[in-house]
Amino acid sequence: MCAALGWFPGPLGNPGIGPFLWEKLAIPVGLIVPVGAIFLALLINYGLMEFIGVLVQPIMRPVWKVPGRAAVDAVASFVGSYSLALLITDRVYREGRYTGREAAIIATGFSTVSATFMLIVASTLELMDRWTLYFIVTLVVTFAVTAITVRIPPLGTIPDEPHEDAEHDPEPEARGNRLRHAWDEAMRALHTAPSLPRGTWATFRDGVLMSSAIVPSILSVGLAGLLLATYTPVFDVIGWLFVPFAWLVQLPDPALAGKAVSVGIAEMFLPATVVASHPSEVLRFTVGVVAVSQIIFFSALVPSILATSIPVSVWRLVVLWIERVILTILITAPLAHLLLLVV
Repeated sequence: MCAALGWFPGPLGNPGIGPFLWEKLAIPVGLIVPVGAIFLALLINYGLMEFIGVLVQPIMRPVWKVPGRAAVDAVASFVGSYSLALLITDRVYREGRYTGREAAIIATGFSTVSATFMLIVASTLELMDRWTLYFIVTLVVTFAVTAITVRIPPLGTIPDEPHEDAEHDPEPEARGNRLRHAWDEAMRALHTAPSLPRGTWATFRDGVLMSSAIVPSILSVGLAGLLLATYTPVFDVIGWLFVPFAWLVQLPDPALAGKAVSVGIAEMFLPATVVASHPSEVLRFTVGVVAVSQIIFFSALVPSILATSIPVSVWRLVVLWIERVILTILITAPLAHLLLLVV
């Protein structure tokens, strides 16, 4: 109520806390989920997921242990919004087309911020002259880290079972002519799909319900994270967990690097603000990649996941965040040392 009236008492009046949560996260996410959901029916109900899924099946299953149709979630996240990608994942999981482990892998390994937001990060870190390199490295590292985390706990311990209210409908393995098989699967899905008005209404309803769960979570869970990051030394302490890894890969100013990546769990944009003026391009580049590759942050992504039926708990998300940050530092820093010298 206070946020809706524009009244932010005490520490909530900090432009980076109350107004930021309401204007930059709660309102955009609260609107984009139900509005975007109107168009999701075209992605998930009428054969597109099945067609693309069969074509990319030889890559998705061996590398990331998910069905080929998960590629649609990844694309929706990068060109649209992680909230829309999560809506797709949750809907497909509840229909039995993903298992719990597959849904958790997709939600925490593919639902990253959009390319548009990556532009903001690159601009803040003065990396726009390296934009193409930054974008490609971030994309590769994000999915490389996901390929590793799917093989270790906590993702590896999530039951590989369908939603309790759905019968498992696994993606069929393609044999023979893959393009022909993809077309056949798309036609099969189209013939069993609901009418366009009915399908659109169903996804819109899911979007409204999910939005009504996400916005309060952002304003509570996200607020707690930002208050801790701004007014307590909690993240300074957590940052020391990453200092040895920053030192190992010879990042300049390892202590600052550790603090920068640690605040990312509160809000993914915060790491960029910590090192924005640092003279080392290697440090800025690495932190910029970590901000995106970490995927998990409490101001919006975590509340969005908790608003779904996807079986991943808060403690698993925190452990997974630590794993993703460490792996991203270890992979990105050597690449930054090498590529920034030759490109």
